[in-house]
Amino acid sequence: MQFAQWMSKPAGRILRIAAGVILIGVGLYFQGVWGYVVAIVGVVPVLAGVFNFCLIAPILGAPFRPRSLA
Repeated sequence: MQFAQWMSKPAGRILRIAAGVILIGVGLYFQGVWGYVVAIVGVVPVLAGVFNFCLIAPILGAPFRPRSLA
């Protein structure tokens, strides 16, 4: 639950966006089918950071949208 709370803060959002941008960059660098798959997967954490949701929070027992964590 503490991890989900941390991910709902601005630092967690920035981390999700940065991780997504890195995945997109790596995927586009290596190109090919798997490179493009990695780049597409990288879009998910970027969107999660921008729209402030956490995909793994429900697995950890926290809400999908962190509004109720504050």
